[in-house]
Amino acid sequence: MNTRRLRLTRLSIACLLSLLVFLVPITTTLAQTETLAELKQKGEALVAQNDLVGSVPIFEKLVLLEPKNAEFQYHLGFGLLAQARTITDPPQRAKVRVRAREAFVRARDLGNSTQLVLALIESIPKNGELSDVNFSNNTEAHELMEKGESAFATGKMDQAMGFYQAALALDPKLYEAALYTGDVNMHTGKFGDAEIWYQKAIAIDPNRETAYRYSATPLMKQGKFDAARDRYIEAYIREPYSRLAIGGLIQWGNATKTQLAHPKIDIPATIGTSANGNTKITLGGGDNDDDGSFAWFAYGMSRAVWQTGKDGLSDKFKTAFPNEKVYRHSLAEEVDALKMTVTTLKARMSDKNSPVKNLNPQLKKLIEIHDAGLLEAYILIAKPDDGIAQDHAAYLKSNSEKLRRYVVEYVLTGGGK
Repeated sequence: MNTRRLRLTRLSIACLLSLLVFLVPITTTLAQTETLAELKQKGEALVAQNDLVGSVPIFEKLVLLEPKNAEFQYHLGFGLLAQARTITDPPQRAKVRVRAREAFVRARDLGNSTQLVLALIESIPKNGELSDVNFSNNTEAHELMEKGESAFATGKMDQAMGFYQAALALDPKLYEAALYTGDVNMHTGKFGDAEIWYQKAIAIDPNRETAYRYSATPLMKQGKFDAARDRYIEAYIREPYSRLAIGGLIQWGNATKTQLAHPKIDIPATIGTSANGNTKITLGGGDNDDDGSFAWFAYGMSRAVWQTGKDGLSDKFKTAFPNEKVYRHSLAEEVDALKMTVTTLKARMSDKNSPVKNLNPQLKKLIEIHDAGLLEAYILIAKPDDGIAQDHAAYLKSNSEKLRRYVVEYVLTGGGK
């Protein structure tokens, strides 16, 4: 699915309570006599001081001593990412990023399969080559942001805030300037001020998930779980295909012991092409009258109409997407097919001699979602593919409330039990 590339200059993820990458060019000398416990204590202290670059030699030693420790691999990866930002030679910088990626892969294989780790692995190319982030087209604003990052990394919070605010004055649409000012306030314990700046970032771009997710961190720290939940939901409905947005909601679920799940609806119908070129519909779950599974044939028939046309595009597809020249599976097609399934099933069930005696629970759930007006939201969030995901942005513009309702009524209730 198409997702925004993770920015690796500086990371903050609310689902892990704001673990950040900072760039501090400090060299640490290890005493050969230091014990594992002493090294671990020193590494943890450097991380707490936001000196991830300085922590690299420590965690390099620790992963040699305990190669199967996922936590050590995890911290080594973050330190190497920070170290890469201090290197000016592109090939050498790429090599360090490759090492960071390898550390995250090892952390995952050793049991740390958090959304953050998975997102980092996905976002770092195997060759380590990444384009540097351009904060702003305004050169001076960009330079101020770089200075702000450097000040923030070395703990000079007042200076960092000054640089961020100066950058925002030059470029009022600079999302990161407002976002990072919020981070300064959050890290200095000024949660009220942090909220003001996070809201300014949201106002600049309400369709980015980051500020919603970041703003949940101080709420989680204060035990305001209901308010934090709402922020995580806002992040999730805006970028439901982002591992970081998903991770934020999972973080809240773990903290509140809330089971999160989508409704289980397995669609057994598949659409293909037979040897003679005709459309072939297969019902993997059978076509029983008793449980209503016969209705899935209507799903297959509906989708087949969307996929057949003399010039490769059906009339339905052309009507729905007049500017697109290549077929893709779309939200409109999936909605049409599932609605046809529900309509067919309801018509048979309303017959006084209805053969449906033991309605399949999954079909019952599908009817429930349809009748609640949340079919589109369900498809976009629970059943997306690369084609369907392309329709999310347009749907979000005027249907955010339905996306929000779906998450609250179904995802946060373990699938709408």
